Order: sequence, then C-alpha cells, then structure tokens
Amino acid sequence: MTAVYSWRLAPDGLATRRQLRALGLRPGGQDVVAQVERPRHRRGPLVAYLYRIDLAQPVRPMTPRRAEALAKANAARRWCPNCCRDAGYVIPASLGTCVPCADAPRLAA
Repeated sequence: MTAVYSWRLAPDGLATRRQLRALGLRPGGQDVVAQVERPRHRRGPLVAYLYRIDLAQPVRPMTPRRAEALAKANAARRWCPNCCRDAGYVIPASLGTCVPCADAPRLAA
C-alpha cells in the first residue's frame, strides 16, 4: 500500500509526473511511491501520484523521426472529416468536425 499525504504536505524527494517533467526527468518505470489527496467539496478528492526523484531518469531526447510523427499526429487532429480541409486548430472531440461544418445544419434551419 502506498502512503497517502494531504495536499502540499508530501515529503521532499517525491514529485508528481508534471514536477518531474519540469526538472527534465521521467518516472522511468518505477512504481508509485505515494499519493497526495486534495479534498473537494461534495466530490471525491483529487489524487496525484508521487515518484522518487532520485530514481527518475532523464527525458528521452526528441529525435527527428519522433518530431515528424508528432507533427503528423497533430495535423490529423486538425483535419476535418466533413469538408476535408485543415481547420487550422485542433477539432473539438465534442463536435467531430470543424466549427463551420458543425454550425451549417443549425444555420440552414
């Protein structure tokens, strides 16, 4: 069982994934050591998992092939399946198409 700490009371030497990334590190396959919980009104607490900083590994460098694959993936998120054009922004998953295509049926009525 992992240790549970209250919000902002985690001991030194532990960090969340986001904090590790800010330090240029990644968990590197290590298991979760502890978690912090932030209470919320009328809902369950927010949970953040903590990893040991001394066992963290450096972030893998971005290679040209990885950068190319990331660019293709981001371009696919901008492509509207309805009008087959680059929307110039990431298409909202809630709409599934670009905003003009999503508004067209509503404006036609």
